[in-house]
Amino acid sequence: MVRISSHFRTSLILLFAVLVLSGCASRNVAVKQPVLLTSVSQLKYLNTYVLPYNQAFANTTVGGLSSIDFDPKSNTYYLISDDRSHINPARFYTAKIDISAKGIDQVTITGVHTMLQKDGSSYPQLTKHATRTTDPEGMRYNGITHQLTWTSEGDRIVSPEDTTLIDPTITVISTNGKYIDSIPLPDNLRMRLTESGPRRNGVLEGLTFANDFKTLFVNLEEPLYQDGPRAGLVRNKAFVRIYQFDLKNKKNTAQYAYELEPIALPPAKEGAEINNGIPDILWLGDDRLLVTERAYSGGKGTNLKVFMADLKGADNIINLKSMIKTPVSHPIKKKLLLNMDDLGIYIDNIEGATFGPKLPNGHQTLIFAADNNFNPKEEAQFMIFEVIP
Repeated sequence: MVRISSHFRTSLILLFAVLVLSGCASRNVAVKQPVLLTSVSQLKYLNTYVLPYNQAFANTTVGGLSSIDFDPKSNTYYLISDDRSHINPARFYTAKIDISAKGIDQVTITGVHTMLQKDGSSYPQLTKHATRTTDPEGMRYNGITHQLTWTSEGDRIVSPEDTTLIDPTITVISTNGKYIDSIPLPDNLRMRLTESGPRRNGVLEGLTFANDFKTLFVNLEEPLYQDGPRAGLVRNKAFVRIYQFDLKNKKNTAQYAYELEPIALPPAKEGAEINNGIPDILWLGDDRLLVTERAYSGGKGTNLKVFMADLKGADNIINLKSMIKTPVSHPIKKKLLLNMDDLGIYIDNIEGATFGPKLPNGHQTLIFAADNNFNPKEEAQFMIFEVIP
């Protein structure tokens, strides 16, 4: 038997206590969001990188990329596909993006994961009279939980041939696609037979974490029926709602009104499709969001505008049933930062936005991703900008 002196025993106890306390302290260190910008005066275009059409990866077709998010610790980008399990099961990709002072040098797909339902199965393909499917749109990585939160627009089809009502969702999954949790949605986001609630394909589109991952903001792409018309060629009070959630309690704590801009151009032919909505948002700090608006005019293409939106002084309209019946007094204030038409280049269906790494000069980068809709005439673009303070 080895005898240990009381002095040495005391030293061991003290050392153990220090190690335990150090471990507790490290676990309790607050995780900060990687990017908070005190000022943004300009977005300077650097370049565009395009993925090959229908690129194959691990027996899947890469396309429909509707969101992008960057984890700086692992240097990993997360890209959700809006394939509704039509080509392959609903999924997301991981990627590496090589960046230099000139912009994006290379985008490399590194992984793919099927997003699973609560029962462990993949999502079924949309069919007539479906009761369970998904329409993936937005995805963000949580730097505290190391999990992913993603949105689905659900579906609303009301016709003699098919009636389908599938509510939108906010779902939490692991980085390998396994279901973990969901966030309950307020009643005004439920699909209905009557023209009340969300419009089809205009629901939960973008999302962003805020306040060091304590808060989640999620935006509608287009107005609820009861809040106003879709955006038109002139300003028409097309207000969408931006929802604020307390992640600790999984509760919707606020809703704010954001007015969409008029559609940039009339369509090439009368009666052709025109629309404008918000595909994504990013938290800047100090109650500010970077909001992307994407307008489309049939036969003429896409127009992208980026705004600085300030929530300070905006009314919390969580209890407001209709912005048509009760107009909002203080909507979100906004300031135009960039009209991509001014760049004089081809811009496709931009849907995702994320802050990337810093450039050699110390300036932040902003990266946009385009959804090519699995269409050979469209491009899976990655556009990078330098954020000028």
